[in-house]
Amino acid sequence: MERHGRAEAFRLLLLVSWLLLGPGLAQVRHPLPVLWIMPFSPGSGRENLTAAVAPAIRLALQDLQRQPQPLGNYEVQFQLLDSQCDPAKSLKALFDALWAGPKFLLVFGGVCPSVTTLIARSLPALNLVQVSFAPSPPSLSNRKWYGNLFSTMPSDRALNQATVKLLQRFRWSRVGVITQEGPRLSEMKKDLMRQLLKAEVNVLFSESPSADVCSSLRRLKETDVRIIIGQFEEDSVSEVFCCAYRLNLFGPRYQWVVMDGGTVGWRLGWQVSGCMVDSLLMAADGTIRLQMRGLGSSNTAGISGQTPQEYQDSYLRELAQEGSKVSSLHSFAYDAMWVLAKALSQVMEAVKNKERYSPQRNISVSPEEVHKMLLEAVRSTQFEGVTGPVFYRNGERMTSIELIQLQGSSGVSVGEFSTSTQQLRIMNNLLKFKGPAPVRDRTLVLDQWQHVSLLLYSIISSAAAVAIVITATVLCFTCCSQKLRLLRWSGGSRDELLLLGILLSSSSVLVSGLDEALLSDQVYQILCSAHLWTLCIGHSVGFAALFTRTWRVFSLYRTKRTPTRLQQTGLVVLWLVLLDTFVLVSWQILDPLKKVVLQQSLQSDSSDQDVLVRLFSERCSSINTDLWLTAVYGYKGPLLGLGCFVAWSIRSSQVDHPAINSKQLSLSVFAVTVFSVSGVSGSMLTSHNPPVHFCVINSLVLCCNIFTLSCMFGPKFVYVFHHSGELQQPSELQTVEKEEEEQLRRFNRQLKGQTQLLDVEIETITMQLGEDESADSDLKCQNTTTRGRNNNGDARSVVSALICSEDVNPEKPLSPDDINSPEHVGRRLSIQLPILHHSYLPVIGGVSASSSSLFGSREAFVHHDLLTTTTS
Repeated sequence: MERHGRAEAFRLLLLVSWLLLGPGLAQVRHPLPVLWIMPFSPGSGRENLTAAVAPAIRLALQDLQRQPQPLGNYEVQFQLLDSQCDPAKSLKALFDALWAGPKFLLVFGGVCPSVTTLIARSLPALNLVQVSFAPSPPSLSNRKWYGNLFSTMPSDRALNQATVKLLQRFRWSRVGVITQEGPRLSEMKKDLMRQLLKAEVNVLFSESPSADVCSSLRRLKETDVRIIIGQFEEDSVSEVFCCAYRLNLFGPRYQWVVMDGGTVGWRLGWQVSGCMVDSLLMAADGTIRLQMRGLGSSNTAGISGQTPQEYQDSYLRELAQEGSKVSSLHSFAYDAMWVLAKALSQVMEAVKNKERYSPQRNISVSPEEVHKMLLEAVRSTQFEGVTGPVFYRNGERMTSIELIQLQGSSGVSVGEFSTSTQQLRIMNNLLKFKGPAPVRDRTLVLDQWQHVSLLLYSIISSAAAVAIVITATVLCFTCCSQKLRLLRWSGGSRDELLLLGILLSSSSVLVSGLDEALLSDQVYQILCSAHLWTLCIGHSVGFAALFTRTWRVFSLYRTKRTPTRLQQTGLVVLWLVLLDTFVLVSWQILDPLKKVVLQQSLQSDSSDQDVLVRLFSERCSSINTDLWLTAVYGYKGPLLGLGCFVAWSIRSSQVDHPAINSKQLSLSVFAVTVFSVSGVSGSMLTSHNPPVHFCVINSLVLCCNIFTLSCMFGPKFVYVFHHSGELQQPSELQTVEKEEEEQLRRFNRQLKGQTQLLDVEIETITMQLGEDESADSDLKCQNTTTRGRNNNGDARSVVSALICSEDVNPEKPLSPDDINSPEHVGRRLSIQLPILHHSYLPVIGGVSASSSSLFGSREAFVHHDLLTTTTS
């Protein structure tokens, strides 16, 4: 290795000697001493960049020699200074060179960032200007401190600017940054973080892996980073993408953006850590690489008389003869030679003209003035070089940065960023993504508002309108039609109250489900209150009418009890409505309803797994909605349960009504209860989904109303339609009712008189039996019969039959055990006479002992009147 190093050093000395002396042999020109600082020593531990860029500089010197004056009149002479990438050694060597002479006006080169930073800081004090062809760190962009440094290669700050523009172009605002350790890349990272912060790009992950790159990438994946910005040297590319392949950090969900400041593509043709070439290419496929434009895109000849392609061919031929590797800096070094040559020749000509044509003789220009002139000449430099237009703005080279996308195994130029205009141009026809669209920087969350569609609202509202029309029609016929009034079972206002409840609950459907976007908050709250009131009051009124009717049947046919005040429909409905009103008014005053926006949990999109849908909905609610609903359910629930129990008890009872039976009544109560419980459950389960909530709740309400109408009023209309001829006309019915009522009154008065006579006879017989128990039975029988005949023949025959025997023996004394003994006769009278007395009381359904035609003809009418009186 030592022998190889000595040979390499000797070869470099020969190359530099020819570079310095070769052009001078052909023509004697004015020398321009320039100090060349480069780490060309083989022992520096770095790649020998001097051998790679020396052919480009030699080509530049040859082209300068062929130029006309003033460029052709001057010769650039280099004095080499090995920096060894050590700032202290470089600064000492610089001072030694300046002390030994000759007088240097310009410093050329400077590749190591640490050396360039230190020397550039001291240039103003030394009256020197430095022209470099290497990328300068972002920290050197401070022109107040580093105003004498110029480079033909754009700074790393321009790469960061291009990266930010690319992120903004595709609206990527969440990124992760992984940076290889090193002075230059660390400086790039700091500047990138500042620019990302300024552009409001959120950096979720930022790390510089030292040894284990895979661990850093694993942590990056755990943070759900989709856009990965990589800053690493070319020799680390394969290792990074090998870890990315293992961790599955590639594909349509990830986008890599890599920048290293170079100008050549990557070489992924070797195996690293067990990854095959195909695996590396698969992981790196689609990666966008930002690099400096090494050659101009113009096909016209520049200042040197050659096109960029002609220069590159010449450079490759020179390089092939020497056997060196291609350097990414060769074209910038070539243009740097033209910058310093133009600036120096321009200053020298200016100084020569000033000394020659000055009015004062023997005048000389001061070094400070020469330095200012040289600084201004470099600033104003502008020409067409092999890397494109060469000019400076604020000391920075303006050029273009290429965007190269790796597609398969080759790189495709998909855009460029102009540092002069700060514009990014993307060729969309060439840019390809793994997915159907650019990669998302996060899981896409779509906000979706749920509301009742116009079609659904129209369908449900139309059904509600039909139900309202039907109910209103039935109510009108019930109130106005005399035939339907005849079929009012146990009469009263129960039918009207039931229909009123159905109307209110059906009307609640129309005020719900309106589009919230078309309504103001105040109007929306009013409609919410209207919906609550109509539904709650309608339910109470309708169910109260059914419950009282069911309870009446239960009292008559199951418990055999007399009617109670519970069967008075008006009182039950009144109490329920008052209770509803109290709860609802308290709710509206203490905790009023208002519009509330509900945000639901995220849901994945079925069409795209990388898309989440966040649903929003609006509903009327209050702080303690659950508490108020519990209060409403607290008194309605037990009432529904009691109604079901009573309905189940009367399911097989016989109701004396031509159009309604107990099964239909029980079924109606069961239906209202089932629909009510289903509505409450459906409301709780679908409250997060307004369309489903609107459809389920209102459908249950309408189905309940239509079912109740069908069960309670359908049979009536069918009966009226089929038996309309059997029902009397209203005028005839009223006349017959009045006549029967008058006859009934007269008949009742007669019965009362007969009852009084029977009472007197019973008392007389009882007294006679008590006074003389041993009297003759025939005499008693005769007297009793005679008194009875004087009063009423019918009564006489009955009493005599009870007291007397058909076969009486007056001569034989009666024994206590004889059937006609006074004891037995008294016992029979005490039992049979009350029965005879109560047989004339129609209130218990008794019949007359006589064959009166008047009472027999009115039996059915009396029974109907009694049934009506009892139930009411």
